Amino acid sequence: MTTATIPANTTELSGTYNIDPSHSRFGFVARHAMVTKVRGGFNEFDGTIEVDGDDPTQSSAHIVFQAKSIDTRNADRDEHLKSNDFFAMNEHPELTFASTGVEKIDDTNYRVTGDLTIRGVTKEITSDVEVTGAAVDPFGNQRVGFEGAVEVNRKDWGVSWNAALETGGVLVSEKVTLEFEISAIKAS
Repeated sequence: MTTATIPANTTELSGTYNIDPSHSRFGFVARHAMVTKVRGGFNEFDGTIEVDGDDPTQSSAHIVFQAKSIDTRNADRDEHLKSNDFFAMNEHPELTFASTGVEKIDDTNYRVTGDLTIRGVTKEITSDVEVTGAAVDPFGNQRVGFEGAVEVNRKDWGVSWNAALETGGVLVSEKVTLEFEISAIKAS
């Protein structure tokens, strides 16, 4: 059994990595009706991560998500999220993230800042990111893993639809947690 580890010499990780969609997840969590959390994600996305092991501040990431691929395990809710009430998919078919800075916290943790664009609105976000491991898979691919999450206010991107509840409160929370688990393959 092989376990993923972080090389002591992070120079070994340097290079361009393509995000592996079949082994990665980009999701979100929002409170629904003030009583529970609803989870969802995007099933179609691609992106690249540039890792500079010698100078992590020179690392970067660029990711594109297809709005049509939103999936909350409820077709009616997914259609509503694609509508102008939320993501306005017809006018804005893609959501994007482009990093603008990387700060090393310790050997496996980094703080990544970047521009998140939703509905044509770009706002800066910052997320702590953990490098969860690096390994060569059975097919000879060098892989590296990343995980993180950040809480945002969806209204900052013009995603403001809501409905008041008879008992007080609203149907959908303004605060949404964006989560990601990434497996990326080093380009040849």
